[in-house]
Amino acid sequence: MTSTTSPTTAEIAYGTWPSPLSAAIVAAGASPLTQLAIAGADGNDICWLAGRASEAGRNTLLRQRGARVDELTPAPFNVRTRVHEYGGGAYVVDGESVYFSNFADNRLYKLHSDGVAQAISAGGTTRHADFIVDNAHARLITVREQHPQEGHAHPDNTLGAVGFDGSETVLASGHDFYAAPRLSPDGSQLAWITWDHPRLPWQGTELWLAEVLADGSLGAPRLVAGSAHESICQPEWSPNGVLHFVSDRSGWWNLYRLQGAAIEALCPMEAEFATPHWTFGGSMYGFLSDNELVCTWITEGVSQLGLLNVAGAKLEAIAHPYQEIRELRVGPGFVVLLGGSPTIALELARIDLSNNELEVLARSIADLPDAAYLSVPRSISYPSVNGRISQAFFYPPHNDDVQAPPGTLPPVIVIGHGGPTSMASNTLKLATQYWTSRGFGVLDVNYGGSSGFGRAYRDALRGQWGIVDVEDCIAGARYLVAQGLADGERLIIRGGSAGGLTTLCALTFHDVFKAGASYYGVSDLKGLDLDSHKFEARYTDYLIASQPEAEALYRERSPIHHTDKLSRPMIFFQGLDDKVVPPQQSELMVDALKARGVPVAYVPLEGEGHGFRKAENIVRTLEAELYFYQRVLGLGLGTPTAAAPVQIANLPA
Repeated sequence: MTSTTSPTTAEIAYGTWPSPLSAAIVAAGASPLTQLAIAGADGNDICWLAGRASEAGRNTLLRQRGARVDELTPAPFNVRTRVHEYGGGAYVVDGESVYFSNFADNRLYKLHSDGVAQAISAGGTTRHADFIVDNAHARLITVREQHPQEGHAHPDNTLGAVGFDGSETVLASGHDFYAAPRLSPDGSQLAWITWDHPRLPWQGTELWLAEVLADGSLGAPRLVAGSAHESICQPEWSPNGVLHFVSDRSGWWNLYRLQGAAIEALCPMEAEFATPHWTFGGSMYGFLSDNELVCTWITEGVSQLGLLNVAGAKLEAIAHPYQEIRELRVGPGFVVLLGGSPTIALELARIDLSNNELEVLARSIADLPDAAYLSVPRSISYPSVNGRISQAFFYPPHNDDVQAPPGTLPPVIVIGHGGPTSMASNTLKLATQYWTSRGFGVLDVNYGGSSGFGRAYRDALRGQWGIVDVEDCIAGARYLVAQGLADGERLIIRGGSAGGLTTLCALTFHDVFKAGASYYGVSDLKGLDLDSHKFEARYTDYLIASQPEAEALYRERSPIHHTDKLSRPMIFFQGLDDKVVPPQQSELMVDALKARGVPVAYVPLEGEGHGFRKAENIVRTLEAELYFYQRVLGLGLGTPTAAAPVQIANLPA
């Protein structure tokens, strides 16, 4: 995209700037890149999943051999699993063979070297994820999720095995959740992680180890590490058969290894060598040799990369251009990773460790907009309630073609991320630049409860959901106003999922923001408990309180019970197939606002779940949201496009 900057820059009001960065470019320009793997007899092939928004969000598996990239799973295959609903760990490579989960039928397939895909599991109500190959017993070892044939009962989660002949067995059961089965190099031992309700995996997990017997069954498992108050992540075996893992026993997710019966810290530091287990198959370290591993870690919200000599406990930084590294895999003499920065959209890169040469293998955005339309964020820290210091990334409006009239300030959109145990990064995102290139500022907040800043920061949200997150978003908005960076009369808040609750609470219980947008947001905490899937069914025990103590707090903090206090315009976006936050959560809120005469719009989307994948729906939501803000904040009349018809109820003429 080229700049159209003219010698005379036009003066146009903030929030109405013309921008070449259309919603269609946002929707079509970003291809999700996930789930890296090293493959090939010599370990030099690289595999990854690419999302195709133009194909209803289908995930396809790509493999690079030398200079050639092959698509291994053409349509209609969709390499995706919904174990724990969020999925991940949807394929594994073994030599020239690939095993993957197909989303449409939940079946596991073996993809042979000739390109033929053979189903090896029954699928249906049985889902599999995070599988590994156990050739000695001609099978895959999987995280298995068995759903009931009918009704709303929670599924049964176990550690299972799927034979290459289609037979299925259970290897371990009795816990509510399983993850990360990992075989030792000689196949004699299996490590895995479990946790039980009411915990989620970033609160407390257990690492288990068992002998693999001759018939493939497991011997008596022994607990290696972990508890209700210690989170274990990513168990991995070194080439010489030493079990490594990540634990937050120090208050930070750090690297450890099992030496006999002793657990040894490898590189203690105030940094995060893991991220919350929302999806399967994440990787933040891997082995270069028996005593060398390449790892990535997060300090103050920014990713680092280094080579750790385990024997000497020496960590050497590896130069790279990224500020976010989402995952990495280590090959012979190289590392592949998914990285991004404020000027680099997420990309797949290979770094040669002998000379530090970097090669970009795939980009999530093939044709980046001209820098004339890109806002580069800065990291800010600011005071919040009760002495807390909150973190955020601020994106000022930027568009070289225009400038705002003198003496005016921009509307600012404050974003509360989902999770809520997630983390906002500063990687270039077209969805953010869509707003900044039109004259909006954007504040992406890592409120108390976010990951990436240690366990104490993460635990700031314990019992305080709907309070701490809201306070930190409000404090950020007020900070920008005080700094002369935002128009205090045109502050907006938006968020999805848990961030939707933050949005609704901020607008219901406070008067700082003038409008908001909820993407599949939570409005009724009790309803969330009743409707939520198994993985998050007890999350509110941590975020609010356990029953029956939570009953009063649920009502106190659920915006649906306080619509009499909500007088700010809102727009709601909701996938009608959402199993995490069902449509009823949004619809009840919309109906209540309509009845009270508050300007409100509702955009339901057929065929979408918790998060939108279809290009046409991404276009529709962005254009509708822009139109809504322009109308309700008096930024301009706004023009709904054919792609984004939206009716705003109770909108004054």
